[in-house]
Amino acid sequence: MLTLPNLLTLSRIVAVPLLAGLLWWPEWALGYGLGFAMYCLMGITDYFDGYLARAQGTVSKLGVFLDPIADKIMVAAVILVLSAQGVLRGPFVGDLHVVAGLVILVREIAVSGLREFLGGLQVSVPVSKLAKWKTTFQMVCLGALILGHALPGWTMTVGGFEANVPHTVGLTTLWGAAVLTVITGWDYLRVGLRHMD
Repeated sequence: MLTLPNLLTLSRIVAVPLLAGLLWWPEWALGYGLGFAMYCLMGITDYFDGYLARAQGTVSKLGVFLDPIADKIMVAAVILVLSAQGVLRGPFVGDLHVVAGLVILVREIAVSGLREFLGGLQVSVPVSKLAKWKTTFQMVCLGALILGHALPGWTMTVGGFEANVPHTVGLTTLWGAAVLTVITGWDYLRVGLRHMD
């Protein structure tokens, strides 16, 4: 059923290739600025599709199915493009920041598989408050990483080390999201293990 909330969800999926294209050239500050605006717009539609569906009483099976998929596609695409283009590189550990992105991707795939398995057993796994915090950290970190390349001159010097402020915030919250990802992933896995032979 193509209600307005479902159309908003589908628009996020359709917009992912355009977002990835805008982020393909890290030296193109304008592209990253447009990518940041698109990323924010996609986040706003993520909020409003659920809000409208509940407010209008039009929550549908299609919407329940598509919404988490749209989120995962967007997050996975952004992490992969930023990794491929060297954006997940920073001070002290260099490319090791990619590991935090990899942890997030592995958890998303594992939890999706676990939910599918438990769904076959008629077991639902509610989203915890900590998982919502994980999502918040995740969205903030990716937005900040994009914004850092849109504003390459926004730097500050701390202890003789010059750093792009949004980029540094993005890398820090990326690790925060990765830690919360492991904790919430373990919580989901414990529930799943109780239903496995």
